[in-house]
Amino acid sequence: MIEVVIAGAGPNGLMLACELALAGVRPVVLERLTEPTDTQRANGLVGQVIRMLDRRGLYERLAAPGTTPSPAPRFTFGAFPLDLSDLPDNPLYTLLVPQLRIERMLTERAAELGVDIRRGHEVIGLTQGEKSVSIELREQGPIEAEFLVGADGGRSTVRKLTGIDFPGVTSDDSVSRTGHVGVPAHLIGPDGSLTVPGFGAIPPFQHLRTERGLIAWAPSPDGDPKLTTVEWGQPEEGEASLDELRASARRVLGADVTLDPPTGPGPHLMRRLFGGNTRIAERYRAGRVLLLGDAAHVHSAIGGPGLNLGLQDAVNLGWKLAAAVRGHAAEGLLDTYESERHPAARRVAMHTQAQSLLIRPGGEVTALRELFGELLGRPATRRHIAGLLAGADITYDMGPATGPLVGHWAPDLPGLRDLTRTARPLLLDPTATLDPGPWAAHVDTVPAPGLDTALLLRPDCYVAWQGTTGDGLHEALATWFRPA
Repeated sequence: MIEVVIAGAGPNGLMLACELALAGVRPVVLERLTEPTDTQRANGLVGQVIRMLDRRGLYERLAAPGTTPSPAPRFTFGAFPLDLSDLPDNPLYTLLVPQLRIERMLTERAAELGVDIRRGHEVIGLTQGEKSVSIELREQGPIEAEFLVGADGGRSTVRKLTGIDFPGVTSDDSVSRTGHVGVPAHLIGPDGSLTVPGFGAIPPFQHLRTERGLIAWAPSPDGDPKLTTVEWGQPEEGEASLDELRASARRVLGADVTLDPPTGPGPHLMRRLFGGNTRIAERYRAGRVLLLGDAAHVHSAIGGPGLNLGLQDAVNLGWKLAAAVRGHAAEGLLDTYESERHPAARRVAMHTQAQSLLIRPGGEVTALRELFGELLGRPATRRHIAGLLAGADITYDMGPATGPLVGHWAPDLPGLRDLTRTARPLLLDPTATLDPGPWAAHVDTVPAPGLDTALLLRPDCYVAWQGTTGDGLHEALATWFRPA
């Protein structure tokens, strides 16, 4: 019997597969598509997941050789420029890399770890037993697994088959158009901005709101740039086209935008989307079936939070599910996946809905933006929003453990990047005296002479305990693991 089956070979499913493999579980990934998609989606990564990838040794596979993550000096929120350059503890990191590259990297990493990825395998039914899940495939017949994880997107078949509700709201009055385009070189400024005669400059990688709509310009180092517009109450029929995108940009800006067909090798994107959904699964787990990523939550893409949320779901779930499979999970451990990550999804739903309101046209929204703009003049407000966008403001309940770092993601410490690549729990011991007792098989004890406090780090890098003596250490270990 297979230990874990993951339905969906997108970034979230692949990340979970890698995390499980690091913990000694060999999952099987089932993907409905026979070949990897070439559809362009996200332009990059935003938030704490960038530092998490660095701690797994994966950042270097996506970024320029020899570089390490660094905070973004500026970003955008609800079509406001967000200046973060004066924040001494700026938590917001960004990495401009197409989602296709992220998927290729994770596929390669999964293969290195021995993960079995089976394409052309579509889940069409499931039946849960006391100790397993029987999974029916369209062409290959049934297979048996101890656990099934649905990482199969917002229209998740696994979620529907399991009967988990997907409550939320749907908006149907907006039209978003996005396409790869070509523009004359003389219209692109040294900072990457796009000059529109009769209007002015459109800054790169920001949302620009007018009283008629929204526009975003995204030059790419790997191919053709993308232009996006959002309008309200502009229905269209037929296939999306460059002419339609050009006309939409003219309406939003009140000036003609020179847009030519893209010249790069492609694949090229040209799409039109109506409305949007904000929904969170009523439950993340039903028996031996769990949901991950878009199968558990969908929301607006504004601000780019999707991969940050989904990939961190995978890192949170991976070690817990592996412990359940291996039989050394503490009682109720697997249920903490939902109790910890459901609030994170609610935070993302909240701020994407707020941003979606701030970009709408209309005098009342303009008044709201005027007030919000005054608040953004305060460093404390910008720090709060940066933490919200990064997902760095999330803390977890660690039970009886106390301390200023407990429940928080571990700060960058000397040597931590190398220690966390194995995804093992870590006991950082500056005293060289701490004894994990019967939990020694579950945690790596590492001398840390430069620290002024000992730290117990879960595999997802959250601090589960801290102290200068061993008081409370065994209680903290018992919260997460059964004694060996």
